Amino acid sequence: MLKAKVLLVGPRESGKSVLANFVSESIEGIGSYVPTQGVRILEYEKPNLNGNSKGAGCRFELWDCSGDQKFETCWPALMKDSHGVIIIFNPELPSHLKEIEMWYSCFVQQQPLLDSQCLLVAHHKPGSAEDTENLSLAYPLNKLKLIHSNLEEDPEDVRMEFMKYFRSIINLINESREKEEMSIIS
Repeated sequence: MLKAKVLLVGPRESGKSVLANFVSESIEGIGSYVPTQGVRILEYEKPNLNGNSKGAGCRFELWDCSGDQKFETCWPALMKDSHGVIIIFNPELPSHLKEIEMWYSCFVQQQPLLDSQCLLVAHHKPGSAEDTENLSLAYPLNKLKLIHSNLEEDPEDVRMEFMKYFRSIINLINESREKEEMSIIS
């Protein structure tokens, strides 16, 4: 079974744990806000992610990373061997729009990750105004795939976007594996 490590990062109180629980179908910690201390790892198995019944399933490790910068010294250890990064932010907070540039710089640019291995999620909290659909993000963030998540109004659309992202991560892992095998053969 294929194994993929995906980091969920972003500013404090942006909804990382809520989305990690939702995507992994975990009910852990539902309710009041409790800041993540360091990191919380959720394992999530998805059989037949590519839609073909003969393909092996995949086990995802979702690393729900604290948005508190006091844990910055731990970030290099968290990043080790990761296959993807999901940057989650609250689009209604101007401070989050500034902060996500730092998260992108630390977790994507400083690792050998492609932009296609990164997903930006504008997470709308329950009862929030939805007038942030036309976000204007600065370069290089405007090159990244951006989705809006609203678990109250369109949870299945959010789940579908995450599955597309996970599928692209699996394809990249498979491609790099095949290249590695071909280099050993030749």
